[in-house]
Amino acid sequence: MNSSEENVRLTAGDVELTVAPRHGCRIESLAIGGTELLRQGERYGCFPMAPWCGRIENGVFRDGADRYQMPLNAAPHAIHGTVRDQPWRTARHTATEAAFTCELAEPWPYPGRATQVVELGEDSLTLRMGIEATENSFPAQAGWHPWFRRVLGDSEVRIDFDPAWQEERGGDHLPTGRRIDPLPGPWDDCFGMPDGVRVTLTWPGRLELTVTGRTEWVVIYDEQPEAVCVEPQSGPPNGLNTLPRLVTPIDPLEIETTWTWRRL
Repeated sequence: MNSSEENVRLTAGDVELTVAPRHGCRIESLAIGGTELLRQGERYGCFPMAPWCGRIENGVFRDGADRYQMPLNAAPHAIHGTVRDQPWRTARHTATEAAFTCELAEPWPYPGRATQVVELGEDSLTLRMGIEATENSFPAQAGWHPWFRRVLGDSEVRIDFDPAWQEERGGDHLPTGRRIDPLPGPWDDCFGMPDGVRVTLTWPGRLELTVTGRTEWVVIYDEQPEAVCVEPQSGPPNGLNTLPRLVTPIDPLEIETTWTWRRL
């Protein structure tokens, strides 16, 4: 196994994190004092979403007059981008920080590159992602999809956040284009936080973890009994069609999120 395929393990105090570059640069494990925070399994952990987040309607997006069809991996839609299904290369790593790269490839139609930097502290984790165009410009999104365990020991998580609005979700699981007052959960929904994402997960008596980021979009998913997801991202679902962010060779898309925690 060469260095680009090996899992990368970071440690800071009694916090341990494992990234699997060959598995879509997914964070497979984040353990604090021996307690695993992420749901385990092939589909879980925390994976980068790029060059789009959430669903694309019927897998189709348009760039000017050009129309592109992405595979329907969440029929009838395409979901969560392509880089989570690609091997990444480890560019560098130390005991507490690592950087990874991935060339955008088919079925994505444009040449480009994704980068992810992971920086671990004793009470924080910072993730940075960049999407750059190496030839022609293209619309893109980026974000993260962590699966946090709903229950730690005998403590079930509580989700606290104060969004400015909720994207109304249609029967096809896509935003309708209307912004509504936030509804009570359970959620598989996108919310707007124009002052930056801030969502706190509390496992009473165990841990408090806060997800922050400068982006104004976050998807909350808590419809499964095993886990909850807090997904900061650069645009809403179906955003390649409704709110495209153009990436050019001189203007990459850059996004960052930080998780901070304290033990209770």
